[in-house]
Amino acid sequence: MWAFLQKLSSPKYFYTLAETLIPWLGWSCLLFMLAGLYYGLIVAPPDYQQGDSYRIMFIHVPAAWMSMLVYMVMALAGGISLIWRMKLAEVIAASSAPLGASFTVLALVTGALWGKPMWGTWWVWDARLTSELILLFLYLGVIALNSAIDDKRTASRASAVLALVGVVNIPIIHYSVTWWNTLHQGATVTKLGAPSIHLSMLIPLLLMAIAFKLYYGLTLLMQARCEILERERNTHWVLELVDNPR
Repeated sequence: MWAFLQKLSSPKYFYTLAETLIPWLGWSCLLFMLAGLYYGLIVAPPDYQQGDSYRIMFIHVPAAWMSMLVYMVMALAGGISLIWRMKLAEVIAASSAPLGASFTVLALVTGALWGKPMWGTWWVWDARLTSELILLFLYLGVIALNSAIDDKRTASRASAVLALVGVVNIPIIHYSVTWWNTLHQGATVTKLGAPSIHLSMLIPLLLMAIAFKLYYGLTLLMQARCEILERERNTHWVLELVDNPR
């Protein structure tokens, strides 16, 4: 197992492996996305209180989940890069930042679209919304550090420190509806015990959650391949790849 992890950490091996995985992730993502949208928009019944406006949750909730998951991946990769100086970990962290920021923006925008008919306003300084906005600023800070510092290794170390410091915001986002009196709806899927959501709505929500994870894996591999080529552009294997493209 350790031998495989060492092999996987090689930029050249990861670049080749990603090329093999990308088509599988792409088709799987498309399949789950279409199934989730079909069951969410057509099969699932209207909510007895919110009507059809609740259907935006099939985008909003997976995006919010992914905003936190991607941040944890980014912070973990950043921690590995700080401790073991692993190039691939730096690549994963740098590639995850813009993807996580995109999921966070999507969560905030769809949340505002949901909040207008439910709360009568596009935005409130609610604990969940505010902590999610802080998460976006953390992502933007990591992206800015990676862009502002020319030396990639130095930029990776600086952004990794920021990402690790920002991890404290993740439990705040998750538990904000429990710790404070908040307008945001409480947990319905991840709470202890049975989810308080009907199966006809839970199935498309989970399908969309899987689709979003597959999309993240797909775009992460594509972004990481570009990042690897930029960082390794002077190495023998990249020069050979340029001279003999497939």
